Amino acid sequence: MITIKPTWAAPANVYTLVTTRQGGISSTPYDSLNLGDHVGDQPSRVIANRQIVRKQLPAEPIWLRQTHSIEVSTPHSRSHNSSNPVEADAAVTNIPDEVLVVMSADCLPVLFSNADGTVIGAAHAGWRGLCDGILENTVSEILKLAHQSSANDLIAWMGPAIGPESYEVGEDVVGRFQERGLHDMQKCFLPITDKPGKYLANIYQLARDRLKKVGVNTIFGGDLCTVLDDKRFFSYRRDGITGRFASLIWISQ
Repeated sequence: MITIKPTWAAPANVYTLVTTRQGGISSTPYDSLNLGDHVGDQPSRVIANRQIVRKQLPAEPIWLRQTHSIEVSTPHSRSHNSSNPVEADAAVTNIPDEVLVVMSADCLPVLFSNADGTVIGAAHAGWRGLCDGILENTVSEILKLAHQSSANDLIAWMGPAIGPESYEVGEDVVGRFQERGLHDMQKCFLPITDKPGKYLANIYQLARDRLKKVGVNTIFGGDLCTVLDDKRFFSYRRDGITGRFASLIWISQ
């Protein structure tokens, strides 16, 4: 299994792991380490791929059923709902060795930690989630668990996602962000000269805008494009039918 180690200033007791598409058993177009059980791959192969990843972890991850919502799974909500997977697009915890995970194939995974490594979070953010507030909700739930922390104490890492050279969107997307008070439209949306009404969206800049708006200023990552790097990453925009890779985070005991 070939993985990526996030480069960020998280405390030493916070562990992270980002899988690539390499090192599993799934066949084309899910080749090979597909972890998504909702994309048409054979269930037995998905289970086997997840077992490959599980060997690197202290516990079974909290797999989410992601629906582009703004729901955040918390230790409290999970204690009242034992269903697996949990329906949410982000999760937070202050429990050591509880492994949080989000899956993606162009949408933006964002990992969080507070400064002392006692509370962490993981969020799955497509443009709808970014626009509607999934990152803000994740920060809010982290701060509820980290009573001595402020948003300025949080550290965020933006993982592999569709890059600004590849993410074409229409005026409907631009309009939604305008309605939500996006600070810097020019940095986030570049008009495509030969395609009226079409723009190149910078999902990393959109996430920075949302995070800084709520006081999170220490932000890393944002330099890995899923579309352009077909050797390492699945991309729904590029391939249509494809797998999912995972971004995982946990607090070591």
